[in-house]
Amino acid sequence: EFDDGFVAGIKSTLPELPDDKKARFMREYGLSAYDAGVLVAEQENADYYEDVAKMSGDAKLANNWVANNLFGVLNTKGFAIAQSPVSADHLGKLLGLIKSNTISSRQAKDVFEIMVETGQDPDAIVRERGLTQITDTGPIDAAIDKIMAENADKVVQYRSGKVQLMGWFVGQVMKATQGKANPALCTEL
Repeated sequence: EFDDGFVAGIKSTLPELPDDKKARFMREYGLSAYDAGVLVAEQENADYYEDVAKMSGDAKLANNWVANNLFGVLNTKGFAIAQSPVSADHLGKLLGLIKSNTISSRQAKDVFEIMVETGQDPDAIVRERGLTQITDTGPIDAAIDKIMAENADKVVQYRSGKVQLMGWFVGQVMKATQGKANPALCTEL
């Protein structure tokens, strides 16, 4: 017969079990039962995700990038998470760059592809390739003014109710700034 002290001692040495971890991910990180279940299916995946979530400060963004982008690359290459060409630290930094508006989500996908190929730090990639997002309104305003002047007919259409043209205008500003303008700021301006 095992006494309560023996059972408590054994219990205290066990790692966090998958069901407990799943419940914690749902509670602490706001993940759905499905997403939490996918992440805790393998201990290494759960550890990687948790490192990315802590590093980035955004658990849901971390889940999207780990579950979609990273797992997609790993599946394509036939790698396990331990063989990932992108460390949890680097992915967390990349997500931090998105959150700080240093780069856009679109730019982040390009940086991620480079990270997969080179294993390089995202900060270095952004710096070396000049991928910093434009958040200064001056250059964006100038691009908007030029595009509106060159496309007066579309401005008239927009003002007469064809609001779906907003996407076209934002796209033209993005094109004019080589994709470096902050899309949300473009839409607002």
